[in-house]
Amino acid sequence: MKKILKWLAIIIAIFLIGVVIVGISLNESKPVGNSGSQADILANKMLTAINKPAWDSTKYVNWTFKGMHTFLWDKERHFVRVRWGANEVLLHTKSVTGKAFVNGVEVSGEEANKLVWDAWGFFCNDSFWLNAPAKVFDPGTSRSIVTSEYGGEGLMVSYDSGGVTPGDSYLWQLDETGLPVAYKMWVDIIPIGGFGATWEQWTTLSTGAKIATYHDLSIIGLDMSNLKAGMSLESIGEKSDPFSSLTQ
Repeated sequence: MKKILKWLAIIIAIFLIGVVIVGISLNESKPVGNSGSQADILANKMLTAINKPAWDSTKYVNWTFKGMHTFLWDKERHFVRVRWGANEVLLHTKSVTGKAFVNGVEVSGEEANKLVWDAWGFFCNDSFWLNAPAKVFDPGTSRSIVTSEYGGEGLMVSYDSGGVTPGDSYLWQLDETGLPVAYKMWVDIIPIGGFGATWEQWTTLSTGAKIATYHDLSIIGLDMSNLKAGMSLESIGEKSDPFSSLTQ
């Protein structure tokens, strides 16, 4: 038994050393770009490609992130319904307050507070994957142009404040029209700098906005399913206002 444990410990140690070596070999330092008007021009080209005005005027969006979290987002009133497992939260995204339910029964106290903050974290992450290109001029962002390894210019967008993980940076690769193809990330949650993800399987919502519904991260794929958008709740299949209890 001792020999088995010894060999198991050796195997685990070798595996961890291998992971560290691979991580070091793949890690990229964040490039330094040139900020200024040219970077903003490139960012605006990307916004034109995704039809940002159509996204801004879209009132309601429904989607499921990676089969795990399902959202109904009232963009105009800053409400979102988040469902995962047996949990449901009606969240006000500006104040990070709301109501929480487990198996359809409202909960309170610390349990409710935890679920509300969990829902907010899911929303921040999953809505970013839904339409990060639309956030390149968000408050607290900075933009610069980086010479891309793909050829041409890449757009570096850094989030100096806001969200769950301020300090994250993304280097966008765009096609000739300005539509995003992929980006590299320098983010706290991933220890390897320059880790990449594709932006593909683009679809045009009924409101005219363009959304990438799939991201390939090499080790995992992230999909946006059940994607619906509209100017009314009825247009996305809702028969009543799920947020009425938050407005009373």
